[in-house]
Amino acid sequence: MIEQPVVELRSDNAASVAPEIIEAITVANEGTALAYGGDEVTERLQEQVRELFEHDGARIFPVTSGTGGNALGLSSLVPPWGAVVCHPTAHITANEPGSTSLFSAGAQLTYVDGDRKLIDPGQLARFLELFPWNDPHNSQPSVVSVTQPTDFGTVYPLDHLQELTSIAERHGLRAHLDGARLANAIVALGCSPADATWRSGIDVLTLGATKNGGLSAELIVSFDDAASNELHFRTKRGGHVTSKMRFQSAQVAAHLTDDLWLRLAGNSNRAMQRLAAGLTELGVEFVEQPDVNMLFLHLADEAADVLEESGVAFYRITPGVIRFVTSWQTTDGDVDTALELVGKALANAG
Repeated sequence: MIEQPVVELRSDNAASVAPEIIEAITVANEGTALAYGGDEVTERLQEQVRELFEHDGARIFPVTSGTGGNALGLSSLVPPWGAVVCHPTAHITANEPGSTSLFSAGAQLTYVDGDRKLIDPGQLARFLELFPWNDPHNSQPSVVSVTQPTDFGTVYPLDHLQELTSIAERHGLRAHLDGARLANAIVALGCSPADATWRSGIDVLTLGATKNGGLSAELIVSFDDAASNELHFRTKRGGHVTSKMRFQSAQVAAHLTDDLWLRLAGNSNRAMQRLAAGLTELGVEFVEQPDVNMLFLHLADEAADVLEESGVAFYRITPGVIRFVTSWQTTDGDVDTALELVGKALANAG
């Protein structure tokens, strides 16, 4: 039997499933239902998403993973000879090796950098203005993809996001959002789902649930009719139109009901704010100041060894850098214990 850590800070994927979502799955398990998304639960979720995002034309496509959601969503926006423009640290390039190219039949990823792991609008504008358009020797930029929040815990302010999508639109590119932790970003920004997405120029997004109390469900949301028409076929061809889709839809529906997704994300954000404040008092330096529930910090390997032995679970990223992630179930007690053990690790390693 695997021993449980004293404090779990490896990933919000390591957290358990929220009780409300377990209950929704149990309710969906009563009786029978039409397969492949023809069920009432999925039908109600379609209307729920349209109301929540204030967009009558939004289309939903439940999938089983964020990787599948991103790759399929992007494949509906980029041709095989096209390119996806993203930050060098974007999840689609750092953690989903080749999936976008696979599902799009060959599109490549190309990078535009920027501070705080955010695409810089000026750099994006220069890249697109100087690009050799219509040259068949170069994959043609077709979509800009943002990870919101980034995998380094930073968030695109709405005006920054809108500037990026406006630049993209001027050059004929559409916009994709990897929203595996979108609820955390919305809580941090204090904005509406509509403002965080289509009102800021986003055409297609992957809406995450698994990292925020879900079991095994993500959702592609498309505000673009052409992309939606492609996704109708691409999701099936890609193996993501599951036969008992009602169980995925039930998870997402419960996630979005009564602001559960925002309440869960709010807890994980608050836990990180408290943790980051305590670490700052201990003199720990961060790679980036966290806006949400992820934090990369500098910690000597000797101190990391001591911390690990004390029962704090975390990921080592590179020598001298580790990652902490809080979740919907991280408590004040967890944070206090983590800070106490970090302090001891620093003292013992020093």
